[in-house]
Amino acid sequence: MTSVKAMEKSFYKDVLTGLRSVPKRLEPKYLYDYRGSELFEEITKTPEYYPTRTEMRILKKELNSISDYIGDEAALIEFGSGSSEKIKFLLHHLKGIKEYVAIDISESFLLQSVEKLKKEHQHLYVHTVCADYTVPFSLPSLKAKKKVLFFPGSTIGNFDKQERKTFLNRMSTLLTKGDGFIIGVDLKKDEKLLHSAYNDAKQVTRAFNLNLLQRMNRELLANFMVENFEHKAFYNHEEGRIEMHIESLKEQLVTIGEEEISFQKGETIHTESSYKFSVQEFQNLAKEANFIPKKVWTDEENLFSVHYLEVKA
Repeated sequence: MTSVKAMEKSFYKDVLTGLRSVPKRLEPKYLYDYRGSELFEEITKTPEYYPTRTEMRILKKELNSISDYIGDEAALIEFGSGSSEKIKFLLHHLKGIKEYVAIDISESFLLQSVEKLKKEHQHLYVHTVCADYTVPFSLPSLKAKKKVLFFPGSTIGNFDKQERKTFLNRMSTLLTKGDGFIIGVDLKKDEKLLHSAYNDAKQVTRAFNLNLLQRMNRELLANFMVENFEHKAFYNHEEGRIEMHIESLKEQLVTIGEEEISFQKGETIHTESSYKFSVQEFQNLAKEANFIPKKVWTDEENLFSVHYLEVKA
């Protein structure tokens, strides 16, 4: 497992670098501490957040087809903690899966989620990897004949152009000929629907975003006054992405450890982007990263897509 202390040191360094940048920005992976992971699970259940339920509908509807592509004696490798309904559904119904690997940056959330899975699926070999999958990491030794990566939720949309390219290339190096990659990709759609999904009525997304300030207070001895900041999310049409920001409501000075960071009124911290794609746009990206698009499943309204990719020889 990746050293938790090393992750904490990296968090501090990345926060200072990001908040000294112009404009200010922080990597979206830091939204997912234990509390952030809990809040994201709540977001997926809000009526406005269509990606999770739509992807789940696709998985249920296309289960037999997905099973055919995965085959027998497979190891399913999920970039996530094993807590989602999607992975529980697949592990319950896909009898060809003999091993399961959960990879997540939040160690406490990862271990808690996987313990539940072990009790429910005693026939499975279960592995945990506490790692930041945006940087190189190693998989455990696996007994299964075939590896299938599982990257649901359109998390690929959180990466910018170069990050997407790097990530997909790295994923192809984890696989050998005949191995597969199941990946969820959010599709381009009406901007009003997108805006609602990231500005839900119960303000769970707001709490999720602002939790990043509270995390810095908890872990980095920062003194953010959370009430002096606000959640802001909008669709950037030119870039083809939803942007999530934390906006400063006043001119203020914040300390992080022994360092000081100043904010102007209206200045923001860019915390996350969520790019949207057409099916063809994503398949072109996959091809550039040594993958062969084998199958794509979509819902009736073309809101979301699930792709099965195979690595080239």
